[in-house]
Amino acid sequence: MTIAPAPDGRAQLAQAVEHCCATEGSSPITREDADLVARLLKAVADPVRLQILGIVRCSPGMEVCACDLPAPLGIAQPTVSHHLKILVGAGLLTRERRGQWAWFTLEPDRLSLARRALEV
Repeated sequence: MTIAPAPDGRAQLAQAVEHCCATEGSSPITREDADLVARLLKAVADPVRLQILGIVRCSPGMEVCACDLPAPLGIAQPTVSHHLKILVGAGLLTRERRGQWAWFTLEPDRLSLARRALEV
């Protein structure tokens, strides 16, 4: 699952969130914008993915090796990889290969878009 390719996708999603969180008297969110925001929220609407985001956020440098996630999550590496792929596709994490391991870093700007979409 992907939201939209970066960097244009980031601007498009930011605009969609702004429309989603419109103020009184402004126009309602369009279907296209609602789809973008819903895909981002769908990526975080899973307990394991929320745990992953929390682990990464609390890690030094807001980054973690994929090898360090199965134990605290209590799930197998292939399942961790599945959830990481969804979070990367949503732009919430970035992936960097270091030797044989993949390291994941939190994208705080994208996470703040998810937060803003939920503000009332």
